Amino acid sequence: MKKTLGALSLLGASALALSGCAGGGSPTGGSAATGELTVWLVGTDTPQDARDYLKKTFEQQNDGWTLTIEEKTWADTTEGYVAALSSNDAPDLVEVGNTQAPGFIDQGLFADITDIRDDLGGDDMLPAFVESATLDGALYAAPYYAGSRVVFYSPTTYGGELPATLSDYVKAGIDNTTGSKSGIYAPGKDWYNALPYVWANGGEIATLEGDKWVGGFSSEGGVEGLTMLQDVYKNATIAPADADETDPQVPFCAGEVGFLSAPSWVQWSILAPADAEAPGCPDDTGKDMAAFALPGMTEGEVAPVFAGGSSIAVAAKSDAPDMSEAALEIILSEGYQKILAENGLIPARTSFAQYLPDNQITAEAAKAAASSKAVPASPKWVEVESAGVIKDALVKIAQGGDVAEIAAALDGQIEAILNS
Repeated sequence: MKKTLGALSLLGASALALSGCAGGGSPTGGSAATGELTVWLVGTDTPQDARDYLKKTFEQQNDGWTLTIEEKTWADTTEGYVAALSSNDAPDLVEVGNTQAPGFIDQGLFADITDIRDDLGGDDMLPAFVESATLDGALYAAPYYAGSRVVFYSPTTYGGELPATLSDYVKAGIDNTTGSKSGIYAPGKDWYNALPYVWANGGEIATLEGDKWVGGFSSEGGVEGLTMLQDVYKNATIAPADADETDPQVPFCAGEVGFLSAPSWVQWSILAPADAEAPGCPDDTGKDMAAFALPGMTEGEVAPVFAGGSSIAVAAKSDAPDMSEAALEIILSEGYQKILAENGLIPARTSFAQYLPDNQITAEAAKAAASSKAVPASPKWVEVESAGVIKDALVKIAQGGDVAEIAAALDGQIEAILNS
């Protein structure tokens, strides 16, 4: 969610601004007796209880060491991460999107952690995440957590029958849209929730044919899916065409949304206390909140949704690699992952799924996860994301542009990046 080409060109002011505070390392590649370990986590998805557990456990187990967690944004994980991880003042452990990992690995920015693979969980780790973080048989990142998107709704803002197909979903969204409410919350830059329309109609982002990637948005299924999505943009949402999916609980809690497709862990943002720093609405719109897996084109089927989540890795330039691996083992431990699971995040190890909440939303998320799909497995995929070409194309579609022309141009941009 980097480039073999141009990584060094990204060094500069952003490296200074985002460089880590790792300290105390040994010049021979081990770790000193004392020091400070710096961990970069992205956004607010990691609960405070988990952060406290990591710091307390690490410092108890490693006398003389302190662990500092710095919170980054997803915007930081593109050029800023490359600059910082390429510098001599790199952080020690970093969270990245699972789709970003291959790009960072391809650039040599993550350390080989194959030697502790079994200590991290071995075959118990989420297979798809391990596969995307493996190069030439070596493991360079561990799963952190996963999640799948479900459609949230509340009787406060939606009172009709639940849709049985994707076409029904779009129609229900259109029927429930008013001048102040989106039947379906669909900001134009939200490419994660745009993909199911393409996939459900038989389209793809890109497929590998021989040794070349071929874009799939302009295929028959791709155009059909994007045309269906344009109908949503035009008739089922009042979300801005140039906005992204950040903080979707805000319009949901304001009663401005009928259907909200979002990661299952957003339920905790909705249920946050009304006086919290990022307030939720547990006593209002969120009181009777429920969710369902996005339906497919045929009744009884579930639409493919984006398989999202995060990986976590030791920086190749960490000056405390041994301590970094020790912290990573805590993160993959039962104690830490249990906290993530209890907060609705699918844990990094399959055996810890037992700790997920036993509720309707989690059950629907599991159903959605079973039909999830990933982005093309190319180390250059991260360049597609950072270039923003899919977002740009969707904004044009949301603004009423010609779907076929936009899709063809998008395929050309994706092919140029993946095949460069």
